[in-house]
Order: sequence, then C-alpha cells, then structure tokens
Amino acid sequence: MIDPPDSTLDAFITDNTFLTTAPLIPELRLHLATEVTPLWQATEATLDASGLPPPYWAFAWVGGQAVARHILDHPELVRGLRVLDFAAGCGLIALAAARAGAASVTAVDIDPFALAAIRLNAAANGLEVAVSSDNVVGRPPGGTDVVLAGDVCYERPMAEAVIAWLRTEAAAGSCVIIGDPGRSYLPRTGLTALARHMIPTISDVEDVEVKSTTVWRVEA
Repeated sequence: MIDPPDSTLDAFITDNTFLTTAPLIPELRLHLATEVTPLWQATEATLDASGLPPPYWAFAWVGGQAVARHILDHPELVRGLRVLDFAAGCGLIALAAARAGAASVTAVDIDPFALAAIRLNAAANGLEVAVSSDNVVGRPPGGTDVVLAGDVCYERPMAEAVIAWLRTEAAAGSCVIIGDPGRSYLPRTGLTALARHMIPTISDVEDVEVKSTTVWRVEA
C-alpha cells in the first residue's frame, strides 16, 4: 500500500473533520471527528485497504488532553527545550509544547494521516511542529530533553515496549511524562503522579461520559 500524496491526505482530513477544540484545551484548535466508524470506513476506501487501525489521529484522547493541559499550565517543563511527542495522533501534546515555548518540537507517528493532521493543526494555530514517521522505540537515548505521550498503555505488547524505552530515556536524563486514564497495561510501579483531570469524552471513543485521567512522570 502506497501512502497518498499530502494534498490527498489534507483534503480528506478537512472534508471529514471539524476545526474545533478539545474539552480540556480551549486554547488550541484541532481537526477532529465526532464518530469513529464512518471515518474508519472512509479511510479504508481512500486507501483501498481493509483491516486498518482506527483513525486515532481524529480524536483528542483523554491521555493526550491531560498531558497537554499540564504542559500549558507548567510551561517551564518545556520552555527552551527539545521536545518529542510520541504516538502523537492529532498532535495536541506537540502543539501545547510549542505554545508553551519549547525550542523545538517533533511529533512522531507511523500513520500518514496523523502526520498530515498534525501539519494542518499546527498551521491552524500558527505553531511550528516537525513531524516524523520514524520508529523511535528502542533507539539509543539522547537528542531530546523532554518526551511526552498520551494513551500508550492500551495494548500489552505496545505498552511493554514503549514503557521500557521511556525508562531508558528517563535514565539518560530526559523528563518523561505520559497521560493515562487507567488503561489495562499501565505499569504499577516507577511512576509519579503529577496531576489528575476529569475529562468529558464522546461515546464512540470511550465507554463513559467522563474519564478520570492522570499525568504521570516516568522514572528511570
């Protein structure tokens, strides 16, 4: 399967989303969807492929909202520093870091739709965010001062690999922060709670109307 050109991705995103704000982050505008299934079907039709992962990029997941809120409330965590937003989705965390004064921000995601959405969302907010599809999990630490992520513990293999990598980043001196609403595979140790938020959700994304979400610092 060949990724569509950027112009096709951009048109798809603007045609299938609304430029709006997430409940916890009124400062930033994002291209977001209101339903999963129609967008999922449209994505598969556009790519002429089936069995694709859900369009994570089209929703402001509560873990990402919690981290973004924490960064905007505590800009000293990123100001003047190099920031990596892992599994960035719509790029909400990356945009918050850029708004908070980070020296540079790179949003990483393997989905080409996500990278296109991040570019569009950055432009909508007049912010500069670099995008990358590189697989950074397991890479040698270094080159980043702050690593941020939201909702990365919903599947066991991913959670185990990502948390192990994040701990190496923390051991190398990076500030590592994740947001999690109590996903099944969140580690029980090696985390320090920084903040907690009650965040409204939409029925297509979560199974409750409001989700308690914690911002954690990952320890080495």
